[in-house]
Amino acid sequence: MSVEKAKKYLKEKGYLDRVIEPDVSTATVELAAAAIGVEPGRICKSLSFIIDDRPILILAEGMARVDNKKYKQEFGKKAKMIQREQVGELIGHEAGGVCPFGVNENVEIYLDESLKKWDTVYPAAGNANSAVRLELDELEKLVNAKKWVDVCK
Repeated sequence: MSVEKAKKYLKEKGYLDRVIEPDVSTATVELAAAAIGVEPGRICKSLSFIIDDRPILILAEGMARVDNKKYKQEFGKKAKMIQREQVGELIGHEAGGVCPFGVNENVEIYLDESLKKWDTVYPAAGNANSAVRLELDELEKLVNAKKWVDVCK
């Protein structure tokens, strides 16, 4: 189960104590913000894309939307999200709990510039009832991000 993969990863890195598990769903930005008691922008959403049969995750602030023109400039391809039913297989976590912790080995992770407006963010922790409280610099180191990108509005 993906929550166990995420928790194992976070434990190995020394961040398991940062996991928050509310009794209500955190599957969407709005639900997560309400459950945790923060602004929706602080929710760090994980967007799953496929580029030439290669899965990637782009982490963005909760209210950001992908800008197709910027995405194509960055990756040289039109943005193609992974189909919901394929997310678990390709990323390693099911839709609603996709996170950058314990992902499949071939998944590249990018951080969108939109995150930089927040000092603390809350990505999911592997299921639809979890989040992890992280400082932005902690997130960057913890997920071994390939690089910062500017692909959101």
